[in-house]
Amino acid sequence: MELTARFPWWAGVVAALVAFVVLRLISNIEVTPAGAAKDVGGLMFRTFIKAGATVGQWLLPLLLLAGSAVSAFKQRKRQALYNDVAANSDTRAVSALTWQDFERLTGEYFNRRGFSIIETGGGGADGGVDLTMKKGADRYLVQCKQWRAIRVGVEPVRELYGVMAAHRAAGSFVVTSGRFTEEAKRFASGREIELIDGAQLEREIRQQPSSPKTSRATAPPGAQSISSPAKRGCAICGSAMVLRKAIKGSSAGQSFYGCSNFPRCRGTRPA
Repeated sequence: MELTARFPWWAGVVAALVAFVVLRLISNIEVTPAGAAKDVGGLMFRTFIKAGATVGQWLLPLLLLAGSAVSAFKQRKRQALYNDVAANSDTRAVSALTWQDFERLTGEYFNRRGFSIIETGGGGADGGVDLTMKKGADRYLVQCKQWRAIRVGVEPVRELYGVMAAHRAAGSFVVTSGRFTEEAKRFASGREIELIDGAQLEREIRQQPSSPKTSRATAPPGAQSISSPAKRGCAICGSAMVLRKAIKGSSAGQSFYGCSNFPRCRGTRPA
């Protein structure tokens, strides 16, 4: 149930349906009596499997649906928290959050940037990799740092870079409610690591669409401008759109329209 709660709610519903159908079929299998003494072991095994499927066809889907309900509740809570921060004009709205709410807010922020989120944190205020995300076939890692006064130095960024290599991730993000040191910024420069401080997070939350259904995938870092601006403006900030070509990730080689105000604004449109 806890595992299911980490995935989108609909995934738990689908898993519950599949589990019920499969276990139902197994529970309906006829167990024939043993014809000889040597077949008794196999008979006992098949009987045990049938009995487990008979009980499991109801129990397992119930647990999966319960996990799905928890996931839906958490999603609504993240959205409500996100909308509260977006509507709050206080510049300290993010720094005033607890580390748990800061992690939830960060997850919803990336969800609206077009990533699929899998929560991995929750074990403490510094849980290492707090979020695992996917966009297409690529995996991304996120570390959240709810530090109100102390600036995030290079060490956490360097550690995440090593974890990123071990997980074969396409990129990673370090998100803090505070600021980063210059050394941390220099280390991240030129690597597939994006640093997002509290001021940038608040600004982009207020620029993003109010509904996750209208979110658009963020242009990969390093996209190159190859043509004139698009006729339609950015849906987020209204700036002109520029035709770009992705040079990294699963969308490498594909064209898209990106906001000319990048990286301050990350709005995109399909080419």
